[in-house]
Amino acid sequence: MSAYAALTAAGYRAQVRDRTTLFFTFAFPLLFLVVFGLIFRGQAVEQSGLAYISYTAAGVLSWGVANAAVFGIAFTLMQWRSDDILRLIRMSPAPLSAVIGSRYVIALAVGLVQSLLFVGVAMLPLFGLEPASGWPLLIPVMVLGVTTFLLLGVIIGSFADTPESVAAVANFLMLPMAFLSGSFFPLDAMPTWLQKISLVMPLRYLNDAVSHALTGRGDSSDIAVGCAGLAVFALVLGLIAVRTFRWTRSS
Repeated sequence: MSAYAALTAAGYRAQVRDRTTLFFTFAFPLLFLVVFGLIFRGQAVEQSGLAYISYTAAGVLSWGVANAAVFGIAFTLMQWRSDDILRLIRMSPAPLSAVIGSRYVIALAVGLVQSLLFVGVAMLPLFGLEPASGWPLLIPVMVLGVTTFLLLGVIIGSFADTPESVAAVANFLMLPMAFLSGSFFPLDAMPTWLQKISLVMPLRYLNDAVSHALTGRGDSSDIAVGCAGLAVFALVLGLIAVRTFRWTRSS
């Protein structure tokens, strides 16, 4: 078995055996979808006329996928470095690309399951989401979204040395970003200056692209803008991640 396959298998087993991680990856974001879906059932966003379930499903899905990508890789790198596993991997023929690539495959699989689960629940008669004909465009959008936020998680996992610091830094970045990027509240209802601030946040572009692909709001050029924004953030975060990656606490 190659180092890449062994690391991927180890990561998969660790993921499915940890019930707390499974809950906060799949069930916790789904609770937001159910709660917001029930509260605003049958209503429409005043500014855009978009059904609330369409807005809520896209926002919660984007936030859930981004959150899982960030926390998954950040906690893993911190734990592996703390347990000296990264140092042992460095002494083996396994390259850094195998370490990150194995987690990338798992993050893509988690994003796929989250997408199927969230959209499936939103399509139940109780909520009534009707995906637009362009929903297959969700696939490249999600791949770019997972890539971008996984690289953000690599940076956090390279700096943080304890579970508490990973949680603190990740929540410090992800929670404000979720509110300011329109995951929980419509951007159209926010002041213009807050809408401009959201343009420097990658979650804004993931939210927009998912919303356009899932609900048919806008056209393919709007999805392309979202993908381009995510690609730029992925490039920048990737360069930072390569320069800041640490195999050991002292490196």
